[in-house]
Amino acid sequence: MFHSGTQRLIDLWSGLPGASRIPLRTDFDPVALGRVLPQAMIIDRGQTALPVRLAGGWIEALHAAPLRGSDWLGLWHPDSRPLVRASVVQAFREARPVVLAAAAAGSSGVYEIVVAPLRGPDGTADRFIGLYQWTRPADRTARNVGLLTARMAVGVGPMGRAPLVLAALNGRRVA
Repeated sequence: MFHSGTQRLIDLWSGLPGASRIPLRTDFDPVALGRVLPQAMIIDRGQTALPVRLAGGWIEALHAAPLRGSDWLGLWHPDSRPLVRASVVQAFREARPVVLAAAAAGSSGVYEIVVAPLRGPDGTADRFIGLYQWTRPADRTARNVGLLTARMAVGVGPMGRAPLVLAALNGRRVA
């Protein structure tokens, strides 16, 4: 069972047309997040980096920096980055939200961080919507927490199927 803020994003994403695959960005209305909007983010899907396109004010206060253009993986402890990267890949591959449990230095609480894939107008799954959620009321006012440490990740809801992309290798089709 997730915090109500985490569940809100999961429910909104799951209710979008095409959520059994990956929904279009244009179908997601961020205003529908209501009071948790300052905890939301939009991240580009990159091959080596995950550039932050937009981060809510609460997330920027938590990390004590403007995040636009920075690499979201850089906010994680180096030992956690493989799990974070794998979680993002899982969200796109399985066409469903993934929730990371994360800890921050100086806090005994756990943050739930949900990532859910979105497709652009050309059909390419190129971004994800995310949301940070504190689980202890005391962590709501945390600031400058340093690098996050990923503890675990779990896929949420039925596994969808991302659109297949065919590729050719030496003139031979491979999936």
